[in-house]
Amino acid sequence: MASNSEYQTYYVPARSKLPLFASIALFLTVFGIANWLNGNEGGQFLTLLGLISMLAVLWNWFSQVISENQRGLNSDQLKTSYVWAMGWFIFSEVMFFAAFFGALFYIRQIALPGIEHGATGEVLWNGFEAEWPLMTTPDMAVNGESAEKFVGPDQNMSNPGVGGWVSWLPFWNTVLLLASSVTVHFAHTELKKDKNGRSFNIWLAVTVSLGLLFLVLQAEEYIHAYHHMGLTLDSGVYGTTFFMLTGFHGAHVTLGTIMLLVQLLRSTDSWLWRAIPVVALIIAEIAAFSVDHMSLAGRMVIVGIACLVIIAVSAMKPSKVFKHHDCFGFEASSWYWHFVDVVWLGLFIFVYILG
Repeated sequence: MASNSEYQTYYVPARSKLPLFASIALFLTVFGIANWLNGNEGGQFLTLLGLISMLAVLWNWFSQVISENQRGLNSDQLKTSYVWAMGWFIFSEVMFFAAFFGALFYIRQIALPGIEHGATGEVLWNGFEAEWPLMTTPDMAVNGESAEKFVGPDQNMSNPGVGGWVSWLPFWNTVLLLASSVTVHFAHTELKKDKNGRSFNIWLAVTVSLGLLFLVLQAEEYIHAYHHMGLTLDSGVYGTTFFMLTGFHGAHVTLGTIMLLVQLLRSTDSWLWRAIPVVALIIAEIAAFSVDHMSLAGRMVIVGIACLVIIAVSAMKPSKVFKHHDCFGFEASSWYWHFVDVVWLGLFIFVYILG
């Protein structure tokens, strides 16, 4: 029978109100977004308040976890529980996106053909034809030009053919995300070799930069869709599924980029040097999207300059905080990033290529 001396002490943290505060912040964010999308006053304010509150909660929560680890309170058993927790979290995210992909499958393969070929197709839907992307909604098929509530888009985001990929933003988004998956793997490889200084920081900074450029391209795609293609969240079921799937994925890319950026800042020496990339990034985002009618090239150049600042500072001032046997924060962030990349491949195939 094993004695108590064979077991490590399992650290149990004190009671915390942070989970309650996180729930309140998440509620404010979702409630604010719902009001914002429905045009209600205060929606933007509530969304911003919720996001700031969530960031404050996460800052304090992760600071406590990092402090506990630095004080030697985290045993191997506790670190294993962190791994399992992150694994279950990613699994819940898989189920989240599975629900939306399932909805897309149901609409394309069951709902729309059911409207066209069902018993009431000829009687109620005036010869509606099931197609995807759905440019002519059932409302338009019945009411013609007088349709007001459910109107399809003028254009769609479907695959223009391999010859048109050079000017197709989803293709370049795919290139950026696939490249970022490789660079974060290189960073992890450097860490396993105990090269936790300059080379690790450079690869991680490049990954963060690719994530930021992806978000710029997706924002540009949304701006173009809304202003030039008539493709909005209200553009029938095609517009709804397109923006729900790509929008939620964009939110996850944003979260993943922030997670990797936090790990990069932790691996950068002193608060002063950490502040420089953050300030450069904030200034670049404001400059890139506060000017109306700025070209995509202009936005990419501005954000690209901020990315170069991030890479330069990270390379010059590494702090070597991570060790190959003690780097769960980075590993969890990299796992999440690979998950985000895989989801994008699904989106690229089923929303864009086969769309």
